Amino acid sequence: MHTSSARRSAVATALVATFGLGLAACDGASGSQSAVVVSTPSADSSSVHPGAVTLDPPDAKPALALTDQDGHSYDLAKQTAGHPTLLYFGYTHCPDVCPTTMADLAQAARGLPTAERRSLRVVFVSTDPTRDTPRGLKRWLGAIDPRFIGLTGDFTTVQRAAKSLGVGISAPVKHKDGSVTVSHGAEVFAFSPKDDKAHLFYTSGTSEQRYAADLPEIVKGENP
Repeated sequence: MHTSSARRSAVATALVATFGLGLAACDGASGSQSAVVVSTPSADSSSVHPGAVTLDPPDAKPALALTDQDGHSYDLAKQTAGHPTLLYFGYTHCPDVCPTTMADLAQAARGLPTAERRSLRVVFVSTDPTRDTPRGLKRWLGAIDPRFIGLTGDFTTVQRAAKSLGVGISAPVKHKDGSVTVSHGAEVFAFSPKDDKAHLFYTSGTSEQRYAADLPEIVKGENP
């Protein structure tokens, strides 16, 4: 990462104090959710403002080649190059955080002019690839916004990509009662079409109104 361990720890502490950032542990059976504090993406704590955190320096798009919802190979860096891109790590069986976040992004994106909406890429990377098949991703995302891109594949590859952005995810844990707990970060990263780097990320709980207000600037490669 771009910052030293000491600075990263200080920033994480500041962000947790401000937003309650952490690793969301979602139990698909019970719908319960708990939060455990983990390291957050490298950021300048002086630039923290509600909903969004500026990354200084910005983060590169992770090297990530997986399978999309149509069963085709998808190279994230290559196939989103030059496009404003929103990236989120989650899973389709998530009872609350994931569907709410994606629905908010979908509603916000609908307010963009047609050309800008076509240029925008919203990418959902599964942290539960065993259950999230391409067909399952297509069905789930289709109910939210069929233009969204869903990716699934090797968990270690996904975890490595998330870690490059400072996002913590853990392998799904199946319990004796058949329920599965999947722990994942809940940030949305916004990559600029100008340099394909993330200049900011949005914390869990960011409102649809905030996304709607910021997207016109993000698609132009400007920081809100």
